[in-house]
Amino acid sequence: MEEDKCKEPLLKRKYYENCSGCKVEQLKETKRGLPIRELVSIWIVVLCTSLPISSLFPFLYFMIRDFHIAKREEDIGYYAGYVGSSFMLGRALTSVFWGIMADRYGRKPVIIFGTISVVIFNTLFGLSVNFWMAITTRFLLGSLNGLLGPIKAYATEIFRDEHQALGLSTVSTAWGIGLIIGPALGGFLAQPAEKYPNLFSKDSLFGKFPYFLPCLCISIFALVVTIATFWLPETLHMHHEDNESLDVSYDALESASSESDRDLKQNEGNKKPSKKSLLKNWPLMSSIIVYCVFSLHDMAYTEIFSLWAVSPRIHGGLSYSTEDVGEVLAISGFSLLVFQLSLYPMVERILGPVMVTRIGGILAIPLLTSYSYIALLSGFSLALLINCASVMKNVLSVSIVTGLFLLQNRAVDQDQRGAANGIAMTAMSLFKAAGPAGGGAIFAWAQKRQDAVFLPGDQMVFFILNVVELIGVLMTFKPFLVSYQG
Repeated sequence: MEEDKCKEPLLKRKYYENCSGCKVEQLKETKRGLPIRELVSIWIVVLCTSLPISSLFPFLYFMIRDFHIAKREEDIGYYAGYVGSSFMLGRALTSVFWGIMADRYGRKPVIIFGTISVVIFNTLFGLSVNFWMAITTRFLLGSLNGLLGPIKAYATEIFRDEHQALGLSTVSTAWGIGLIIGPALGGFLAQPAEKYPNLFSKDSLFGKFPYFLPCLCISIFALVVTIATFWLPETLHMHHEDNESLDVSYDALESASSESDRDLKQNEGNKKPSKKSLLKNWPLMSSIIVYCVFSLHDMAYTEIFSLWAVSPRIHGGLSYSTEDVGEVLAISGFSLLVFQLSLYPMVERILGPVMVTRIGGILAIPLLTSYSYIALLSGFSLALLINCASVMKNVLSVSIVTGLFLLQNRAVDQDQRGAANGIAMTAMSLFKAAGPAGGGAIFAWAQKRQDAVFLPGDQMVFFILNVVELIGVLMTFKPFLVSYQG
């Protein structure tokens, strides 16, 4: 054991002068305080890519209506689901590719390319004149924006070990807040000529394209982030060709401790699987599968909540305006920010990522069941309870995702994290593509069965969401979910 302890610091001092990854490692050894600059950098990049994902949901109902493609009002949910799913389908097809690119050429180029795609295709989506243009621009946005997997790998590499939970919490928090603030922006800024006639005339660009303003604001933010990302340090080690020389530098140690090395080789079975067996890495794959189930639930919930809130009370909704939905989601976003930055790292240290995920899933089930009964209220009591429920639901969802992020990134070595997160993003995107399509279809079907005996109207919608959540909770138990203990 003493020889191993002596060996570790010697190996840590082996750096390459022109390797940006080595420079980051050296900086991590000398900088021991809270890495505020790195946290902010990751925060704005993830926020930039998550804002457009769900910003369309508050106005999607009205956008589909304006395209005049749905023959009946009850069918709008079906078409809304297809537009919502096109982004995730595009991302599912390219996530592994972007992960491989991040492992080969670095995290930074993929991050920059992803933010540029937001600038271009999110802007074009806001200018959509028909259903097919909307689907195409969303699909291309999903296909070309592959930075979420690499940014998770980046977050584990840029921070010291003691700050990794905070780093990945920052990713999931920014992601979760983007999924909340995005719809808030969509709710406040869509149809500006109707809401703010003193500022925007009906003959202006924003009058002709009523859903362009929220997309434009997000794209301008993405442009600023794109410029800022050029100053991000690269964390990938670029000296793969020097691996043999690395081995040579260990010769003195090996000759002095051959017996110790034999013990190390015998213990390799207890370590992370080799890079040849990524798909056989069960701690990784099990956490990805559980992540997929919760992602399916979260994406379906995100779409259903906005559709349910703006739908008429006669169909079981809240009859909210897009602005009302925006207010609810803005409050949820602020509360989520406070929780994740102040409480989550402490909760994760006490309970561990698996228990956080499990408890979050269990608590979400009775919470979702209450939504159907909250809809029976009105006035201040409705506003108070729906805000409290939305805050709790989003805090639980992001806590679950953060716990699973930690499990995935701890199960692989650095040079596999891009590919591992690419696999996770592909699988998750397929499930998230099914989320809006399935959620929209279920919502449209439920609106037609208001008088059913068994779970009428929106009660059936929230029941199905709870079934998916329960499946996710059950999968967090052994022998299915196995976490790597490094």
